[in-house]
Amino acid sequence: MALTFDDGPDPTWTPQVLDVLRRHHVKATFFVVGTQALDHPDLVRRILAEGHEIGLHTLTHVDLGTAPEWQRRLELREAQQVLVGVTGETTALLRPPYSSDNSAVDDALLSAMRSAADGGYVTALATRDGEDWRRPGVDAIVRNITPSGRAGEVVLLHDAGGDRSQTVAALDRALPVLQADGVRFETLSQSVGMAGAMSPASPLDRLTADTLVGVLRFSDWLIAVIGAVLVLSGIVTALRAVLVVGAAARHRRDRARHQPGEPVLEPVSVLVPAHNETAGIEAAVRSIAASTHPVEIIVVDDGSTDGTADLVESLRLPGVIVVRKENGGKPSALNEGLRHASHDLVVMVDGDTVLEPDAVHALVQRFADPRVGAVSGNTKVANRGGILGRWQHIEYVIGFNLDRRLFDIAECMPTVPGAIGGFRRSALARVGGVSDDTLAEDTDLTMALARDGWRVVYEDTARAWTEAPASLGALWRQRYRWCYGTLQAMWKHRGALVQSGAAGKLGRRGLTYLLAFQVLLPLLAPAVDVFALYGLVFLDPLRVLLVWLVFLAVQLAMAVYAFRLDDEPIGPIWTLPLQQVVYRQLMYLVVVQSVFTAAAGTYLRWHRMDRYGSLRVPVASRVDA
Repeated sequence: MALTFDDGPDPTWTPQVLDVLRRHHVKATFFVVGTQALDHPDLVRRILAEGHEIGLHTLTHVDLGTAPEWQRRLELREAQQVLVGVTGETTALLRPPYSSDNSAVDDALLSAMRSAADGGYVTALATRDGEDWRRPGVDAIVRNITPSGRAGEVVLLHDAGGDRSQTVAALDRALPVLQADGVRFETLSQSVGMAGAMSPASPLDRLTADTLVGVLRFSDWLIAVIGAVLVLSGIVTALRAVLVVGAAARHRRDRARHQPGEPVLEPVSVLVPAHNETAGIEAAVRSIAASTHPVEIIVVDDGSTDGTADLVESLRLPGVIVVRKENGGKPSALNEGLRHASHDLVVMVDGDTVLEPDAVHALVQRFADPRVGAVSGNTKVANRGGILGRWQHIEYVIGFNLDRRLFDIAECMPTVPGAIGGFRRSALARVGGVSDDTLAEDTDLTMALARDGWRVVYEDTARAWTEAPASLGALWRQRYRWCYGTLQAMWKHRGALVQSGAAGKLGRRGLTYLLAFQVLLPLLAPAVDVFALYGLVFLDPLRVLLVWLVFLAVQLAMAVYAFRLDDEPIGPIWTLPLQQVVYRQLMYLVVVQSVFTAAAGTYLRWHRMDRYGSLRVPVASRVDA
């Protein structure tokens, strides 16, 4: 009788099987899986050292009958090389996974056996199946491996692939009984008189095998690392979902319970920095002039060459001042506007932004709290007609605006967007105005105000409509500048991590959040996506697909909640699954490029946004000259 064991080696059950065989002086044949042998090389060497022999059970326990020819060859070749790398020997014995006796051979398995024979392998099936894989009980396994006559038998058992305690117990009970009945146990090759089933590998084969083993062990380590990254990314993503949704709910409750005090009615200076903004400046200025709150509008023409200043002056709108200056960048234009401002409360608006009539009034009401130094408005995407516009619209609603509610609750707002933001002039004066140290002057300014002790809050009812990039190239340039500038600002204000008060909240809450969710998570995401693709092809596609569907379900739930908070129709959400596949990857790559650019110390120049002239003033907001 030839005892054979499939699916090992296993660190729990193979040693116990070997102990039973040694106790009863029985030699057997072990058909090992390559990946298992790679994980437990000492067990493979112990099998040979104790006089047993080894056959192949493929590299990854693949069904050779259903596998294409290239995969059959690969599975056998790599499994053989693993065996050589671990033991220095080759084997000619093969048992295909999911096979048993001759009656189980169909056309597909026969084709695989013939293909293996062409490669020099002898396929060894079984004459008696112990059926221990069913876990039928020790008595049943003993009956299954006990021969009914005196003919030779090849018995199929398993030393891995599950709980094999019944197999071990059945062996320990059956072997002495069978030996007493005259059964002689030999290895498979001995039982059929096959010489040279195992032989030493050549030096070249050993070198090739050692190289493969090294590569496979590295890949195992890499997959383990990526798996850990996948788990970490999942935890971080779930944590962010809980944080932002919980904060948004609290933000809504707090606003509902808030009892408004005396309304803020003092006039406001609205600063509009403009450089070559003829495509949208008329709509922007007309919308501001139609505000329900008293405003002074200061358009600072920053060296435009397209007649921006002339266009604004030609509108002849009351309360609009045009200031012309040489081109010096947006921070210098804003600082110039501050020097001409007449009022203590200032609203900064980009030249490609249209305000709703009550946006300024809603924004400045938060200044009733003397601790507030700046207020972020609610920026909306105006040109959301195409697929790229819809994706950015979704990002603004469930990304930027949900985050701002969280930052408001946590008192660590890192950015008041350039599209619409309110400020106290006294607070701006204390921090030295708008700095040009970074490419994200709005983030730099907001962090400076927080470090100076001011509260920065979010007013979701102060809505502004802005033009989003309409091409992938323009989008890339915009987000690259934003991300790089944010990294600059985070580095500039890293000292907030060890400060107290409002500065400490910005550092330990705001900067930590930005680092975790806007830097580290995007850096990990490409590896996670590659691992997901690997899993779809080589591992368990159903499990990978299930994980992705769960992730998508979380995103959809967040999207629906965020859209309802912003009083937005949920129609565009149907594009979210595709956004997660395409748009999200693009944004992650932007972060990767920005981080590498920053790490290399490369200076990134300012990229101007393309203007499309898609902004329109609502009918109720039009003011005639």
